[in-house]
Amino acid sequence: MNSPYPGYQVLAKWDSASFDDATRAVLSERLHHVPPRRFLSPGEWRLLEVVSARLLPQPERADPIPIAPWIDDMLFHDRGEGFRHEDMPAPRDAWRAGLAALEAEAQERHDRRFADLAPAEQDALLQAVACGAVRHACWRQLPAQRFFTDILLKTAAGIYYSHPAAWSEIGFGGPASPRGYVRLGFNQRDAWEAREAR
Repeated sequence: MNSPYPGYQVLAKWDSASFDDATRAVLSERLHHVPPRRFLSPGEWRLLEVVSARLLPQPERADPIPIAPWIDDMLFHDRGEGFRHEDMPAPRDAWRAGLAALEAEAQERHDRRFADLAPAEQDALLQAVACGAVRHACWRQLPAQRFFTDILLKTAAGIYYSHPAAWSEIGFGGPASPRGYVRLGFNQRDAWEAREAR
């Protein structure tokens, strides 16, 4: 991926006024203590890893940003957004049903597991789920489009962009606390913020 912020590394500010002890503790946890699998089955975990790699491909990274471990951790601790859509089951149930339905859809269309499909087949299947153009009866228990957009994609992207490696590629300087932002006008940036390449 060609970042518009070449060479920018948010973690170079580790010992600067941009990060305080609380920020460093959260970042250290995110970087060095990736949670183990404790909620998802091995098959669900593997499927989620493969799906995440299609949604947020990271071929340029020697160490891809982990997504499945943080989703599993969220489910293990039964954490969510504090609400759910009325047509969706509880979050843990929605994840289990949605992953099972993805696998069933792959079997229905290709007679193979999702992980065994070619990348183009995986992408086409995910696109069908995103559009609600699903075939398998498993989807009757939850809306395919809502699962894809509001649960799967939203959560995976949220975890991806909560990682400092993703911050660097988009030029994000980290939390506003403790330093704060001063120049908030259009096309203004603080001196310590990333400079976009022209």
